[in-house]
Amino acid sequence: MLCQECGKKPSTLHFTKIVNGEKTEFHICESCAREKGELIPGTPNGFSIHNLLSGLLNFDPASASGLGVKTQPLRCEQCGLTYAQFSKLGRFGCSSCYNHFSDRLDPLIKRVHGNTGHVGKVPKRSGGLIQSKREIEMLKKELLYHIEHEEFEHAATVRDQIRDLEKKLADQ
Repeated sequence: MLCQECGKKPSTLHFTKIVNGEKTEFHICESCAREKGELIPGTPNGFSIHNLLSGLLNFDPASASGLGVKTQPLRCEQCGLTYAQFSKLGRFGCSSCYNHFSDRLDPLIKRVHGNTGHVGKVPKRSGGLIQSKREIEMLKKELLYHIEHEEFEHAATVRDQIRDLEKKLADQ
């Protein structure tokens, strides 16, 4: 496919822009992209997924809350990686880093994914156990709600449902 701008060189960059719900596709060569001022991946000023993740990782709850408290850099005790190094590299040094940086990871994961726990689909063939455990967790939350609101008849019904599910799990 030839460049849509100059019509001479082959198009090497393909952009899709969505503005106000309208999708527009551009197929242009690298030189025309530079002239238009588009960000070209792989160049110093270009877009990089690593730069995006680094920007997300720079979120500091202490500075965001206005406390401005300076502390020692957060460091993994096992491998010595600091949080600043992690935000530049985009990966951990060892498995202990997850525990050492967990206070900062939870808000980050929540901002990126919307939740800190997986709530996706469960495979039908092997997911019966997982599905039952999820149902028990939901019922326990419902039980607590009914107890807090002094709806003891509903709470007893939910309690019995939990017992039935737990008995089925034990029999499997």
